[in-house]
Amino acid sequence: MEMQTAATAAAPRAGAHAARPPGRARGNPTMTLLAVALGVMMVGIDGTIVAVANPAIQAHLHASLAGIQWVTNAYLLALAVTLITIGKLGDRFGHRKVFLTGVAGFALSSAAIGLSGTIASSIGLVIAFRAVQGVFGAMLQPSALALLRNTFPPQRLNLAIGIWGAVIGASTAAGPIVGGLLVQHINWESCFYVNIPVGLAALIMSALVLRETPASPAASSFDIPGVAALSAALFLLIWGLIKGSSYGWGSARELAFLGAAMAAGALFVLRESRAAKPLLPLRLFRSVSLSAGTVLVILLMFALFGAMFFMTFFLENVHGLDPVGAGVHLLPMTAMLIVGAPLSGAIISRTGPRLPIMTGMALAAVALFGLSRLTATASPDDTIVWFIMLGLGLSPVMVGATDVIVGNAPVELAGVASGLQSTAMQLGGTLGTAVLGAVMSAKVSTLLPAAWQAARLPALTGAQLAGVKSAVSVGAAPVTRGTPAAVAKVVTGISHTTFVSGMHAAFLVAAGVALAGALIALLVKRGTGAVEHAAV
Repeated sequence: MEMQTAATAAAPRAGAHAARPPGRARGNPTMTLLAVALGVMMVGIDGTIVAVANPAIQAHLHASLAGIQWVTNAYLLALAVTLITIGKLGDRFGHRKVFLTGVAGFALSSAAIGLSGTIASSIGLVIAFRAVQGVFGAMLQPSALALLRNTFPPQRLNLAIGIWGAVIGASTAAGPIVGGLLVQHINWESCFYVNIPVGLAALIMSALVLRETPASPAASSFDIPGVAALSAALFLLIWGLIKGSSYGWGSARELAFLGAAMAAGALFVLRESRAAKPLLPLRLFRSVSLSAGTVLVILLMFALFGAMFFMTFFLENVHGLDPVGAGVHLLPMTAMLIVGAPLSGAIISRTGPRLPIMTGMALAAVALFGLSRLTATASPDDTIVWFIMLGLGLSPVMVGATDVIVGNAPVELAGVASGLQSTAMQLGGTLGTAVLGAVMSAKVSTLLPAAWQAARLPALTGAQLAGVKSAVSVGAAPVTRGTPAAVAKVVTGISHTTFVSGMHAAFLVAAGVALAGALIALLVKRGTGAVEHAAV
């Protein structure tokens, strides 16, 4: 038989674990968890710290709006396009090797980004090295999950994933605060230099404690046509989502990108159905639980990214908080992710994933509906209860959906399954910001001209109206220097009221998505190795 059963694959790991001398670091589950968590922490911090650094980068390098957007988008594209492929590399060559390469490369590319500003003062180099950083970042998360899967016994895997999720939540929460302090007291380059000591510590610890995963017979060959088709599909899809608002969602160019993404996706499915040793074995999706878990991860990140995206603008542009203050107000949500993730792991180990995920998604839907009720004059403190509820709701979904995907995949395809989970996360976040951003743009386009005219403000040209809409869509009031105070007050009031109306609509959509996730959770069950047995 080409594929191992779950019992056969688990036996060597159990024997190796039992034979390990007491106190030995290499292969120790707890030490492995600490090592991979330290490496993944860099990615978590980086994801939110860069958002805080972007205004300083733009000012220092005199970048255009499109240029500064690509500081984020280049990283996102490189990360999403390479995740599944790199997961396959880990299955073939060993996840320890891939993880160590990712840690070293992420730290070095972070240093290169900082030097691109300090020495070269080049936005082009910053964008290029952000893309390189995305490739190395793609080596960390799938390999981390695969290493946990291969180190922890099944009865402890949920708890390990819960702690791993808490680390991601903690580092994500720390990003805005750490970034605000670094930008304010040092410079924006230090937001990238901070990855160097973290990366060095992670590299040393990982080299000492991580045990290499066995090479998988299923990954003995590499599906180059599959890699090309999948990379093209993901690139075209994410590019189309990123550029949708600027191209116009119904424009020929936007439809061409989305149509090309669908065509490349169809070619990928056709290739994988015929390949002897495919990149992403389609038999994985025979597991209803794994398929449902993948959808749940997408919906989870749709809700989470959408909430953070709009609430940052609400706190900073509507209420005038600085980045550190906004980060502090987001802490209730991320703190509940930190507390809730390991707790969810323990509960799921006892009850299975279905009920915790259903409850979590329903709780998230209620929280998003509550956030949709905020008004322009509401206090930032009014978000606290809803953020606590949202964090507690998303925690069991983060842990449970990840466990459903990784736990229902064959052990020898742990890297591919982990890459699938990570790709779903990136795709969900991109969908959340793109779709909810489109909802916001549509609402602003509908409400703003009428409100502007009703307030008897000076008429705007087409170009001026487009600029005003762009500012209002992120909660900013387009008040120029020298505008009379009375006029500025009216413009600010209209801008904030219109933005909050768009935020209401966006959060209602997000609440509906979360509610749909609660229904999809009915399909999930604990990983049993059924996929493997079906293939033997």
